[in-house]
Amino acid sequence: MATQRLTRQKWIDAGLRALVATGPAALAAEPLARELKATKGSFYWHFKDVPALHEAVLRDWQSRALLRLATALEDTGTAEDRLRRFGQTMLQDSEDPAFRSWAQTSPHVAAALADVDGERLTYIGNLLAHLGVGNPDFAQGCLAALIGLPQVQGTTDPQDAFGTMIDMVLALK
Repeated sequence: MATQRLTRQKWIDAGLRALVATGPAALAAEPLARELKATKGSFYWHFKDVPALHEAVLRDWQSRALLRLATALEDTGTAEDRLRRFGQTMLQDSEDPAFRSWAQTSPHVAAALADVDGERLTYIGNLLAHLGVGNPDFAQGCLAALIGLPQVQGTTDPQDAFGTMIDMVLALK
């Protein structure tokens, strides 16, 4: 085993990669130690136990997701451009589907995901309101599309499909 000193963040990053690649079962000391060419002792130096790693991975993802929202709030341009850019950012996020899958078996992850989605829904709703679309069902539909489009195996690029949906929503206002 290598003797390189690993940081807590490197363990968290490895956990995120494992979660995306394999699912929540990969968030364990031994497989992560193998991936990092480290000892389990290094893992336990940084984390009390595996649930502590789970919490750290979840909080890291949640803070980055909320930071992306804060950054989006500072974005310039029209509300329509901002909505399309936000959609593009969400559709390119490879971690989001992994957390949604994990949330199916973890109420704690589900609660964190619901918090993030609540903020996303508010952001989308505010952008749509600026565009003259006041019905909150449209915001919920947009968020649902952003969550579901990456899961649909089709011939249309998810970003193109989302753009088409936004075009339709704006035509209906």
